[in-house]
Amino acid sequence: MKLQRKTRRALALGALAVSGALALTACGSDDTGSKNNAGGGSSTTASNSSIKCDDAKGQLLADGSSAQKNAIDAWVKQFSQACGVQINYKGGGSGAGVTAFTQGQVAFAGSDSALKPEEVTASKKICTGGQGIDLPMVGGPIAVGYNVPGVDNLVLDAPTLAKIFDSKIKNWDDAAIKKLNPDAKLPNLKIQAFHRSDESGTTDNFTKYLKAATPENWKYEGGKAWQAKGGQAAPQSSGVAQQVKQTNGAIGYFELSYAKGMSTVDIDTGASAPVKATVENATKAIADAKVVGTGNDLALQLNYNTKAEGAYPMVLVTYEIVCDKGNKADTLPATKAFLRYIASEEGQSILTENDYAPIPDAIISKVRTTIDGLS
Repeated sequence: MKLQRKTRRALALGALAVSGALALTACGSDDTGSKNNAGGGSSTTASNSSIKCDDAKGQLLADGSSAQKNAIDAWVKQFSQACGVQINYKGGGSGAGVTAFTQGQVAFAGSDSALKPEEVTASKKICTGGQGIDLPMVGGPIAVGYNVPGVDNLVLDAPTLAKIFDSKIKNWDDAAIKKLNPDAKLPNLKIQAFHRSDESGTTDNFTKYLKAATPENWKYEGGKAWQAKGGQAAPQSSGVAQQVKQTNGAIGYFELSYAKGMSTVDIDTGASAPVKATVENATKAIADAKVVGTGNDLALQLNYNTKAEGAYPMVLVTYEIVCDKGNKADTLPATKAFLRYIASEEGQSILTENDYAPIPDAIISKVRTTIDGLS
């Protein structure tokens, strides 16, 4: 009899514990302060997290910027665990993402460049009663990685970078590189410059920097497609980074998160000291950006030619592109819930852990308001 009473008591305590856990799971707070429930239904919140799942369900297809792929992967891991929504982000490049979006193949796209006027026009065909808008979500430096034996520290300026990537400086012991690095033991080694083979917002921002900082040495129009002569091509940021790692004499551009295990160039901007490619130094440059989009569009204008102390000028901002109105009813709840999470204080804090820069408060607060109004 005593054993039976102990068993019944243990079962009762177990039931109370489960009940308490369920109650805690149903509670929580939203870092954005939003009370909007996507789809207008009930809201559930993950335990120990600000993630609000709302009516999110099923799966989302997305494509675009490979620059933000590492950030998206980190976000998806947290969001999917909390809400059970499967998100398939291909990371095929900004050009592929925008094309997929304007053709109605994805719920949202990622791009390191804001939508062009013709792309906005194309988006109106799939955004019923609305259009595609740019939501700045991920910031960070475009690092220039290199593989030169015996050279652990390398300083370059905009003119020298432009000449390297335009095949006008062809050897690592060139006089221009020596002048910037008097203490380095530069080898007589051919430069292998790698650029993106696919259309890329990273290319767009990299060449915007060269065009702004040294227009006399970079006379190409710019854009997502590589235009300079010579060099070697590789697909996506991961492909360029891999080629630099395995090729003697290589140099290439990609986001800082892809530069693990290799040396990166310090940029001589004209400030008192060369500037390293770090999240903190990129944030100093992004904070100087201006919102130039109209209406719900939050496209930014970056100052690539900054000479501010400690500001790393070669930066990009990745936008999530979504319809402001006319999103598909079956994907809208999950899209809003995911975007709300990644724009939240918790979501943005994940960026620094993955070598990205959070969007400054003054801008991300506008992003959160815009997300709440998506329909």
